[in-house]
Amino acid sequence: MSLIDVNGSLCYQSAPLQPSQNRELWSAIQNTLVADTYLNRSAALLGGSIRIPTEVYDEMGPIGDDPSWTVFGQFHDYLLASFPQTHASLRLTTVNTYGLVYHWQGSNESLKPLLLTAHQDVVPVNPDTFDEWEHPPYSGYYDGTFIWGRGSIDDKSSLISIMTAVETLLKHRFHPTRTIVIAFGFDEEASGLEGASAISRYLLSEYGENAFSMLVDEGGAIETQYGGVFALPAIAEKGYLDVQLDVSAPGGHSSVPPPHTTIGMLASMLVAYEASAPSARLQRDSPMYTHAQCLAAHAPDLPARLREAIVGSATSDSALRRAEKELLKDATFRALISTTQAVDLIAGGVKANALPERATAVVNHRIATDSSVAAVQERTASVLKPIAARYNLSLTAFGVDIDSEEPSYGKLTLSDPWKTALEPAPITPAGPHDAPFQLLSGTIKATYDSHRASPGRENVNVIPSLGSGNTDTQFYWKLTPHIFRYSHYIGGPGSGMDKIHTVNEACLADSLVEMIRFYILLILNADESNAI
Repeated sequence: MSLIDVNGSLCYQSAPLQPSQNRELWSAIQNTLVADTYLNRSAALLGGSIRIPTEVYDEMGPIGDDPSWTVFGQFHDYLLASFPQTHASLRLTTVNTYGLVYHWQGSNESLKPLLLTAHQDVVPVNPDTFDEWEHPPYSGYYDGTFIWGRGSIDDKSSLISIMTAVETLLKHRFHPTRTIVIAFGFDEEASGLEGASAISRYLLSEYGENAFSMLVDEGGAIETQYGGVFALPAIAEKGYLDVQLDVSAPGGHSSVPPPHTTIGMLASMLVAYEASAPSARLQRDSPMYTHAQCLAAHAPDLPARLREAIVGSATSDSALRRAEKELLKDATFRALISTTQAVDLIAGGVKANALPERATAVVNHRIATDSSVAAVQERTASVLKPIAARYNLSLTAFGVDIDSEEPSYGKLTLSDPWKTALEPAPITPAGPHDAPFQLLSGTIKATYDSHRASPGRENVNVIPSLGSGNTDTQFYWKLTPHIFRYSHYIGGPGSGMDKIHTVNEACLADSLVEMIRFYILLILNADESNAI
């Protein structure tokens, strides 16, 4: 089978999509985008946003009581001053004080609106690491290549790109046919319980279920894999579950210890739990199987035996298992297709000579798309039940008491400590006839081509992927079945992507302008589409 045939059968690629009705407008905007003044202005806008430290923490008091929230008011003032035409032309609704929803009314109300989202908040910077930063974490310093600081990539680059795209379109007198809605949450890094959760309820009340043509939020970037250049929009996200193990037993003086303290019992449970981690399986109906098919179709350096196995796996179970065996050698791929678990927190004891009456640990799970919260809970209880019985501990698993035949020495309690359990996200349709995905794909290709056109340059291929974490889209499932997590940032070595959430986070200025180009083109293409 030739590579052309493989391309057609395994991973359809749409053509680059340029606006037709707004061709002259797009041409004029492109002339603006290539100017150094535009790049410098965009870098300055992102830098200014970074200088407002919109940090959120896992535990914060109510809005209005906890002063940590008030920094978002300063951020709103910055957006108002930086994007005057946007605020003069779009209707702004604040949700739960700090959530922002902009409505850009289109002339044709029969068209479903386009929804663009991002988040205002950033993860905190550990004060102990300040001296490790090449430029201070909230300096927003621009060195001519990078804009430095916390949130420069995650996720103020998306937010500033969206706002700059709208401001640019307004300056060129663009009037949309399709309504555009822009929503910015403010606690995505703390699970979105105050921001996107409230915004979702507002949008449902304002527009209704399945009211939007498509949604684009932060997510996948453009990366090189096996010698090919790939844009990786995530069409689903894994589920989420924290499990707390709480072992309690009588205390006392450590000079007369029992055979096992609560800490010892907990330790043996964690060892057993890690030893029985869920197996990773490649399933034909999963996003990562589609991802693998696209690699077989478009990655020139994919090993021939792996390519052959992936191609054959569509009809052969033995080929599927061969492909699985090879693909699982990649730790990232393995993590994406399986339910992962990580022991991240542990506590116990208060004094060296006092037996600990309680020991706890928290295990974080990212749930595979073919599994569920209930399946993980059931597995956890089944793995730990015999160990609890060995130590004569009663077991309560997620609110259900599991009977013990003998009087209990102590107790093991399993729980979801912060009530943040989340099922795997619905999978967004991404086939050749799914218009929203094809519009997104064509826009990605046209953006890439127009921004970095050069002789001999590799074409970009758009392949569905999977989000390993959870974005604000977890609250937006009812708004549209066409949800894409994609940022159009150019990743890879030297891009700064490896510095997200850590020291020296920095955004490439050139990638920032390309992101702005992407959002402008997405708005124009969606505006002309009758298929979404």
